[in-house]
Amino acid sequence: MSRFDEYRNDFPNARLTRSATGVLEVALHTDGGVLVFDGYTHEQFVDLFHAIGSDRDNRVVILTGSGDAFMETIAPDGFDFFSPQGYDKIYREGKKVLMNILDVEVPLIAAVNGPARLHSEYILLADIVLASPSVVFQDKPHFELGIVSGDGVHLLWQEAIGTIRGRNFILTRQELDARTAKDWGAVNEIVPANKLLPRAREIAEGLARLPPLATSYTRIAMTQKLRRIIDEGVGYGLALEGISAADVARAKAS
Repeated sequence: MSRFDEYRNDFPNARLTRSATGVLEVALHTDGGVLVFDGYTHEQFVDLFHAIGSDRDNRVVILTGSGDAFMETIAPDGFDFFSPQGYDKIYREGKKVLMNILDVEVPLIAAVNGPARLHSEYILLADIVLASPSVVFQDKPHFELGIVSGDGVHLLWQEAIGTIRGRNFILTRQELDARTAKDWGAVNEIVPANKLLPRAREIAEGLARLPPLATSYTRIAMTQKLRRIIDEGVGYGLALEGISAADVARAKAS
């Protein structure tokens, strides 16, 4: 079992605060600003969500970003897509991080503060999604790198907005604004940026007043389908992503 004081400062790219009622806020960041996702954060977030899910004193979790975007920039540091050993690490972490998010067995609220152009599947594993008006969803980096969108985004967008819309979203790198995402069922509320976290806290505190087992077991019950989807499809998707990465490496070498 994790204890908050033991892990709260362990993650350089996640600012953690918790209210007296057990509402944990997780703000992803790089040096206090917008998160730049790289191989080190890829590894770090596996342990982050494991620690959060192992802490029985967390009653509700709010996941958000910092600055004016949730996550829209990726850097190559710490990644090795182009060797079997390097990609094996990505493969294992990519599977584990999603299951660790689902192992956060308390209500999870995503407060999306701005564009989410990569790893929006983290958001789609939340129970409640709030978005500021500036939010844009897109799967941007995979095709830019020449690799398959196999890390879970290909599965969860189809689940959230429907198979035809979801496949179009991935294949065309569609930019989905907050209003359309709400109309299509991927967002619950659009909230002005200055009211986004207050609204998330309001919902979270209401949930925290409910019986703990009721809210925890409801989260568990409602995410069983997502567990099956992730378990059945992410390993295969990441394997295909690895094959496409090998093809990119071959093309570069020639």
